[in-house]
Amino acid sequence: MNVLVYLIPLALALGVTWLFLFLWSLRAGQYEDMEGAAWRILSDEDVTR
Repeated sequence: MNVLVYLIPLALALGVTWLFLFLWSLRAGQYEDMEGAAWRILSDEDVTR
């Protein structure tokens, strides 16, 4: 039971850390263009013939 003293705060700290990182990525605009990369990989603009 003593291990819960360490595991519960560790789990809460990890959860808060991942929440902070997720909110940071939202503010940084990481999810703005969801289809752009999918279309860029299909384009042939950089292919030399």
